[in-house]
Parts: sequence; structure tokens; C-alpha cells
Amino acid sequence: MKMLLTLLLCLSSLAAQASEWAAWPTVGSATLRWGPFDIYFSVLRTPDGRYQAGNWPQALSINYQRNISTDELVKATQEQWQAMQITVPVAQQQRWLSQMSAIWPSVQPGSQLTFVGDHDGGRFYYRPQPGQPVKPIGERFDGAFRDAFLAIWLSPATQYPTLRQQLTGAS
Repeated sequence: MKMLLTLLLCLSSLAAQASEWAAWPTVGSATLRWGPFDIYFSVLRTPDGRYQAGNWPQALSINYQRNISTDELVKATQEQWQAMQITVPVAQQQRWLSQMSAIWPSVQPGSQLTFVGDHDGGRFYYRPQPGQPVKPIGERFDGAFRDAFLAIWLSPATQYPTLRQQLTGAS
């Protein structure tokens, strides 16, 4: 009975975390377009609605507008890290890419992936379609992953400076 109660408390804690960040105010939002096509709409949230690098927690939600396979998502992440010359050993990047391949679903229009970063690292949440529940996916990642992953959108070295400006509320 005690184990069942502990399991229920853990599950309700994860659900509370998922709903907590969804209620945070929006810092900024941006749409990634490729020619005439919208790829995704992204939203950055923090508890106070302001962005400060290294100030946690932060939640970056990506709302997909196109079908994208898991392999394509992982490959795009790897390409961004290479383009930004992320200073993480290649072996570590490969472990992260493997972890993402194992937990990320293929997405379709309306799917949402959210990464919530906190002081210790962070974790991914997934919502298959609007109106469906948001659920945590995979295990937590460490702070080095958090920094490398969020850098794709939030670092001054991002390949998408206009998106960064829109997400962070910079003028």
C-alpha cells in the first residue's frame, strides 16, 4: 500500500510540474518559416515573464506545424550544435542524441514538445495534439544538456537571431 501511495504521489507531482509551467507568463514567441512554410511556433515562458540567461526555471515549447520524423528532429538538433560549435565532447553529444532518439516522437501539425529547464537540468514534455494532456517523456537531463539544448534558440550564437530576439523579448 505504501508503494502504491508513493507511486501516486510521484505521478501527481509530475502532472503538477507539467501544468505549472504552462501557466507561466509568456516572455516571447516566434515562428520558424522555411520559404512559405511554417515549421513550428515556439513560446518561451518563465515564472515572472522575463528572460534572463541562466535564470531558472524556463520553459521552451515548440508547437509543430508540419510532419517531422524523430530522426529529422534529432538530426536538426545535431546540425545546430555543429553550426554553433557547442563545446561539448562529441561522445557526450552522441549520448544525448541517442537519448533524444529514444524518447522523442515523430511530430505532426499540432504536436508540442516542451523542454523545462531548472537549476539542476531539465526534462521534456509532450502533447500529441491540442486538448490532449501534456505528459513527461524520458528521464531528466543534466545542466550541460539543458544549456546546449536551449542554446539552439536562446544563445547569442544561435543560427536564428531573429527568433532569439522574439523569444527573449529583446528589442
